[in-house]
Amino acid sequence: MKRIIEKVIESLLTISGATTGIVILLIVVFLFREGVGFFSHSDIESGYVLCVNGKNPVDRLTPEQIKRIFDYEIDNWSLAGGNDEAIEPFRMNDLSDYYSDEELGENYEFVPEKLGEIIGGTPGIIAFIPEQYVPGKSEEVKVLSGNKLKPADFFGGENWMPTATPAPQFGLLPLLTGTLWVGLCAILIALPLGLGVAIYLGELANEKIRNLLKPTIELLAGIPSVVYGFFGLVVLVPFIQKAFNLPVGETAFAGSLVLAIMALPTIITVAEDAIRNTPQTMREASLGLGANHWQTIYRVVIPYSISGISAAVVLGIGRAIGETMAVLMVTGNAAVIPRSLFEPVRTIPATIAAELGEAPHGGAHYSALFVLGCILFLITVIISISAELISKKQHQAQ
Repeated sequence: MKRIIEKVIESLLTISGATTGIVILLIVVFLFREGVGFFSHSDIESGYVLCVNGKNPVDRLTPEQIKRIFDYEIDNWSLAGGNDEAIEPFRMNDLSDYYSDEELGENYEFVPEKLGEIIGGTPGIIAFIPEQYVPGKSEEVKVLSGNKLKPADFFGGENWMPTATPAPQFGLLPLLTGTLWVGLCAILIALPLGLGVAIYLGELANEKIRNLLKPTIELLAGIPSVVYGFFGLVVLVPFIQKAFNLPVGETAFAGSLVLAIMALPTIITVAEDAIRNTPQTMREASLGLGANHWQTIYRVVIPYSISGISAAVVLGIGRAIGETMAVLMVTGNAAVIPRSLFEPVRTIPATIAAELGEAPHGGAHYSALFVLGCILFLITVIISISAELISKKQHQAQ
């Protein structure tokens, strides 16, 4: 009977492990499947086209050129590969300046014809119109060929404006730099503090102090992130704004401080457990050879527990890189490339959280957010692999 129970338990554990592995694999496959479709979308807003006069030699425009044209930053076709003539942007709401409602028809059945007259009669025009109203085949109207979204424009783009018209801007650099600035600065703050507290609890504190501090620190790990974000918004943001005389306090530095506070309990708990697991005989052997307490900690305890400390670092960085709500509340949520820690930024997790609910399912914006999720996943994998390699190297060096 006992043997049967053991077999049942063993089977249940095997099934549980296999199920967990399959679920994780399916999540990763779903993430990348949704993200890969991003580069099959057109760089023009879905359902719309760009039309120019038939005599215009320009056949293609980049998303950046389109944005600058409709922002009136490029005002001559010679700057976009065309003739030396002024550019005249045209949108559908400009149609009322040319024709009355009666001339357009009760059901707008004459709109394609009227648009053909406007585009054919205006040499420098570029019209952003719905596909359903594109004028019929005519030598006086040319539809610009749409381009597929390119990886180079995404990974090297400096603008993140997914709702911009007529060409949405999907530039990764502002979000990636914001994520790295906030995450790395948070780790630089939390790591020395966390390891210092872990060494104190594991090697220096007496039992009474340790029994008091350890549960308190572990309790901090259970506080919801939105509470940390609220604390940062109410306390840290005004303090930073006043202390550094800034226009706004919602900056990358505020996000780093909040994330450092959030990462501390994880780093302290895991690192302290690793330090406490160092065999007492190793400490005694070190002291017996003439080393003092600090030398024993530095040369024996820390090298022996480096694997657990590396795990603490990975978990802390993962918490900092992947945090969403707290960062969204205190960093200003500005999708610009920061020049310093005291400017508003936007991180990848905050962008996904803020925009996924509003992105049309299956559209370019929706797919772009999944690409961001893939990038975040790869960053976490790289950090984990790096920590594992460092840990193995330390063990080999011993």
